[in-house]
Amino acid sequence: MTSKTMLLSAALVLSMLGGARAQEATSLLNASYDVSRELFESVNPAFAAAYKEATGKDVTIDQSHGGSSRQARSILEGLEADVVTFNQVTDVDILAKAGFVSAEWAQEFPNGASPYYSLPAFLVREGNPKNIRDWNDLVRDDVQVIFPNPKTSGNARYTYLAATAYALEAFDGDQEKVEAFVSKLFDNVPVFDTGGRAATTTFVERELGDVLITFEAETRGIEREFGTERFDTVVPSVSLLAEFPVAVVDRVVERRGSADLAKAYLDFLYTPQGQRILAENGNRVHDEAVAAEFASAFPDVRLLTVDAVFGGWDKVQAEHFASGGTLDRIYGSR
Repeated sequence: MTSKTMLLSAALVLSMLGGARAQEATSLLNASYDVSRELFESVNPAFAAAYKEATGKDVTIDQSHGGSSRQARSILEGLEADVVTFNQVTDVDILAKAGFVSAEWAQEFPNGASPYYSLPAFLVREGNPKNIRDWNDLVRDDVQVIFPNPKTSGNARYTYLAATAYALEAFDGDQEKVEAFVSKLFDNVPVFDTGGRAATTTFVERELGDVLITFEAETRGIEREFGTERFDTVVPSVSLLAEFPVAVVDRVVERRGSADLAKAYLDFLYTPQGQRILAENGNRVHDEAVAAEFASAFPDVRLLTVDAVFGGWDKVQAEHFASGGTLDRIYGSR
């Protein structure tokens, strides 16, 4: 066991024991993104068992799922979530600016408060009949693309940013050509669902479209549920690092007395057991030993970052996602 692993395990036990002494909350609500249902169906009972072993107390973890941006708005409007496990930094920042989470939330847990990561990848029908290999294939006239509405889904915003990053390289930063590329990609989407799970339903059950763009972890989950004989995952030559930020909702936990339980829950995601569950559900993880154990499941890909390509999330929010920004110009005619 590495020193890092030992420290994480010790921190988890201490936070659990401290929580047992300091408060009596025995339940919490995790507000998460739309396609994380199966992931937390695996995480929650494992955490409850670990917490029981460490403290002797039973706990209940409830879930709320929806588009990440919609979930943030729901909390602002009264959803009593103790923790958030989102798929977009800007959605946690919205809560921080409104005083629901700490302004220093990204420093409260390791890896910028992102216990795991993924990337936009493609799910195609078995045998890849349209020979879809990379982003440039998605703007062909004979290809229909499925992904959710980037106005309501963090999943889709990563798709938008990844496609933009690819086009910036392909067209040597020519903004007019970049916007034309992304606009053509949007033209090839027959229906924009509000969240990632609805888009998955459209592609898998309604059998609409030639390719679904979603997190790599979701493509693995679909393959497990519906069979590799129906679908294939295609990882493009380049994609965008998708972080999954977590935070304690201070305003809620202070009122409910669940602060220590909430912290213990998020700490669990960083333990070897938590990291292994995350990897088993198709996510890439930071724990070196667990990452090595699952290395064969994750093909190499050149991952760009929001900071390197776009100058950080604040700049992305101002230039792309704010009212009247680039996304509005491209998406507004839909």
